[in-house]
Amino acid sequence: MSPAKAAAELVASDQTRIQDSVDERELLRSSNEDAHYESESDDRSEDEVEVLWDAEKPHRKESFGQFLDRQYRNLVHFFVEDWFLSAMLGIITAILSISTDVAIEYILHYRIWLYNWANDHHVYMGFITWLLFSTLSVTIASLFCHAFGKQAVGSGIPEVKVIMHGFVLKNYLSLKTLIAKIVGLTLTLGAGLPVGKEGPFVHMGAIVASLLNKATSACQYNAFFSNEGRQMEMLSSGCAVGIACTFSAPAGAVLYGIESTSKYFAVKNYWRSFFATTCAALIFRFAIAAIVPQHIAGTITAYYQTNFPNEVFLIEEIPFFILVGVLCGLAGALFVWLHRRIALFKKKNKVFKAVFGNSPVTFTALFALVVSMLTYPQGFGRYIAGQFTFRETLADFLANCTFSLTNVSSYGCPSEMIEHWTGGGSGEFHPLLTLTCYIMIYYILIAICVSLYIPAGIFVPSFVIGILTMWWPDGFRGADGPQIYPGLYAVVVDTSLGAAAYTGAVTHSLSIAVIVCETTGQLCALLPVLIALMIGNAICSFLQPSIYESIINIQNYPYLADLPPSRVSVHTMKVEKVMVKDIVFITRDTTYKELREILIETPYLRSYPFVTDKTSIAQHYQKAMIKVDVA
Repeated sequence: MSPAKAAAELVASDQTRIQDSVDERELLRSSNEDAHYESESDDRSEDEVEVLWDAEKPHRKESFGQFLDRQYRNLVHFFVEDWFLSAMLGIITAILSISTDVAIEYILHYRIWLYNWANDHHVYMGFITWLLFSTLSVTIASLFCHAFGKQAVGSGIPEVKVIMHGFVLKNYLSLKTLIAKIVGLTLTLGAGLPVGKEGPFVHMGAIVASLLNKATSACQYNAFFSNEGRQMEMLSSGCAVGIACTFSAPAGAVLYGIESTSKYFAVKNYWRSFFATTCAALIFRFAIAAIVPQHIAGTITAYYQTNFPNEVFLIEEIPFFILVGVLCGLAGALFVWLHRRIALFKKKNKVFKAVFGNSPVTFTALFALVVSMLTYPQGFGRYIAGQFTFRETLADFLANCTFSLTNVSSYGCPSEMIEHWTGGGSGEFHPLLTLTCYIMIYYILIAICVSLYIPAGIFVPSFVIGILTMWWPDGFRGADGPQIYPGLYAVVVDTSLGAAAYTGAVTHSLSIAVIVCETTGQLCALLPVLIALMIGNAICSFLQPSIYESIINIQNYPYLADLPPSRVSVHTMKVEKVMVKDIVFITRDTTYKELREILIETPYLRSYPFVTDKTSIAQHYQKAMIKVDVA
């Protein structure tokens, strides 16, 4: 290495060392300054830091008027979100149910008046009038539902149950369905068909709740009204109001609405349901006192209040209450099985489909004619009190009297009531004969009528059948048994046991006990009712699903049933029972025009499945489902 080159390298290394020492001194000085700044910051008081922070924030000055406006909006949203909606739900549903009840009662009165007028002219004229009035009313109801809203057909509780489990049923909660439900139910019950009104009323309450949610969509506040959970809570309250409008039983209605429609119920929604049913009860009381004529006011009150002492049963009779539960559980399971067999026969039998075609209106009109012939007052109707509705027969079954003491004691039943069950004024039939014919005929008629193409409920008919199952004119103690008030055991205990146990078995509900107590106005029979009800419910639950779940299976609605470990059969349910079958999807070959049409036609969808091509698995499944439906 040359001397000049060595000297240059030495100078460069010296410069490097000097620069490194300078950098170290600068880094040390910077660290000391940062530490000093942090120590000064730590020494500052919290007040000084807060002042500096406030100085950096932009100041917002709110006037007193803006403050009042903000508080007013908060108050309005608070009342609209909770109190107003619940109150309007109870009031509107009560008004609709009262109007429907009054219209039904006027049609029934006109039906009897027209029959008596025609019968006074000629007996054949009365016969034809009786047949035509009932048949035409049911036919018009069926046609109106078919043309205006097909979703109004049936009970409505199975459909609401499916919706509240998270599945979408198109147009089942629309205004057109509500109108069709009201008109169809009014004409059906006005014609005297043996169906109930609690299912349609529950459906009506759910529709009103859904429409109120849509009407208040402009009042969205913190995404409250757009919350799906809130919509389910409103539907649950609507179901409770529908039951309350049927039985004037607010407490039992809330419990029954939870049992029948909700799989999971939010406790925070409990008070909303009670508030809505209370508002409905207030409207009922006001209507009875100021609006509804007194001669039909009984149609919208609690069915029949009783006044009995607290000693309703003897302790030795508890085994008999257990036997009542067993019998009612078996009878309820048989009814569910019979209804399912009838519905599947109408749906699959080739001969039936060849005779009546694909139009269910024809069979509905024909069977309405059959029912009117069976209930003709001067014919077979004398054996089954065919001239009277379920409301009127319930008055007889819950009356505080006994047949055996007639004309002997004040405990005997009035002569008008006895004529209902002895074939008229002649008294040629024994009450046991007419009661036996009544339960045998209506047991089958109800199973068929609730499957017709009309709005129809199952609760009230089950209530009547349950009463007759355990009803005895003198009570099971007999006329020579322990001294009791007339009808105390025979009416309150027997009928409450039968009605509660049978209805609870058919619907798989325990809240029937509360409804029975509210209907009769007394709690004295609660213990035997609960014993029979729980046993009947357990037996029917083991043998058959509830009537609502049976209808869901018949109609192939998407529904996730419970999977108890003791029942292996339910684990065989296929995915197609709960999956969406009308698949909307996008492929690689989808054009802009097709994509635009898909977006316009399905605004309710937020995402779309993307498949490779139209011959993918999704398309194969869709073709298979189409072939099955065609077959």
